[in-house]
Amino acid sequence: MQVRFSVREISFFERGVRLRLPFRFGVVTLTSAPQAFVRARIALEDGKEAEGAAAEMLVPKWFDKDPALSNEQNIDQLRASLALARDAYLAAGDNTAFGHWIDNYGPQIALGAAQGMNSLTACFGPALIDRALLDALCRALGVSFYEAIRSNLPGISAPGWQADLAAFDMDEFLSQLSPATKIAARHTVGLLDPVTPADRKVNDGLPETLGEVVARYGHRWFKLKVGGDAKADVERLVAIAAVLDRNEEPYQATLDGNEQYASAAGVLELWRRIRAEPRLKRLASSIAFIEQPVNRQHALSGDVSALAEERPVIIDESDDSLEAFPRARRLGYTGVSSKTCKGLYKSLLNAARCRLWNREEGAARYFMSGEDLTLQAGLALQQDLALVSLLGLAHAERNGHHYVNGMAGLPLAEQAAFLEAHPDLYERSHGAVRLKIRDGDLQIGSLDCPGFASAAMPDWEAMRRMQ
Repeated sequence: MQVRFSVREISFFERGVRLRLPFRFGVVTLTSAPQAFVRARIALEDGKEAEGAAAEMLVPKWFDKDPALSNEQNIDQLRASLALARDAYLAAGDNTAFGHWIDNYGPQIALGAAQGMNSLTACFGPALIDRALLDALCRALGVSFYEAIRSNLPGISAPGWQADLAAFDMDEFLSQLSPATKIAARHTVGLLDPVTPADRKVNDGLPETLGEVVARYGHRWFKLKVGGDAKADVERLVAIAAVLDRNEEPYQATLDGNEQYASAAGVLELWRRIRAEPRLKRLASSIAFIEQPVNRQHALSGDVSALAEERPVIIDESDDSLEAFPRARRLGYTGVSSKTCKGLYKSLLNAARCRLWNREEGAARYFMSGEDLTLQAGLALQQDLALVSLLGLAHAERNGHHYVNGMAGLPLAEQAAFLEAHPDLYERSHGAVRLKIRDGDLQIGSLDCPGFASAAMPDWEAMRRMQ
């Protein structure tokens, strides 16, 4: 059953987020950034109204890494993307949740381009609003996000111009999705993160070095950032391996290049150095895949098959359109990231592609990964976890809880509300409510609740209206 609705109101809010540890990814070192919140009200065809919400960090130098743009200009681009999408959705009339997105998909990218936005930036606004609208729809009908997607309440279908999905049975695919009650947290080791006690920076009582993180949370999955200099990257990986190899239990890891290499050949050289270094023997054998190592200007213009023969390679920043994953496939990439900031419907369509392509080739070759753009505890974290769990992913990168002191900056009543609503996912320690990780896992059974994965709401009065 597909449900149509009109969008009556969309409001934007912000609150500042300060990091306890500096986080370097690509060309930027992040110490603080705003978090955006969307509150949307919809009206069903029978007149029933409901509100929903979503949240996402406004992170500079990821969506657009143009050095000519300042961090604040990057953030303003994301605000402008939200404003464009709001105007379009409010003017759209009745439609399904998926219909609101797909009917505005092309115009949003075109209007964004007219304002100097790349496609990834332009699609940010709809990605955030779509989650708030789906949350409202779920609340209006009293169903969970899982129920809504498996019964295809949003009306998800293959767009007419996506020829590879033309004959795919989307309803059957969605009905077979099955969320888990737990998921492994893949810990990020950033380029500035302290690895040994000598590297410590803040000494705030929370886990800081890699060894402290492993001891506290019991991680079995790790995401290791590399910076584009093969020699320096190998040296840092040796330091990381010296810590991880102390644990007799098996571990697995991924390498994230964050576009820092100019070509696949440079990444292949890095991989060969890793394989040749005796101190990296165990770490090398643990690597599951390599994430977006090549700058987006070149990532989809050259074949990566030689590198992919060594380890699977996925796109992340290059996943800027519905055509990106099929194009990447032709160049040897076999995976693509899921990020709610890129759009939940794009993730679902790409997951359908993985199912279809694997069936065509008779092997489990194509896959999705769950990646985290410093998601914060609350709506953003929970909605992303629900999505990747429904996609069937066994692990997902989580880093927002490590770089930020939990919910310490939020009103006490808001912290308490999320802890009470989701006691399996959160705990109170060191004076704040924060993510609870045990034996490397996140318990997420409580996300199966009416709405989009949250039985609590943020304190709207404690935020500022987005200008």
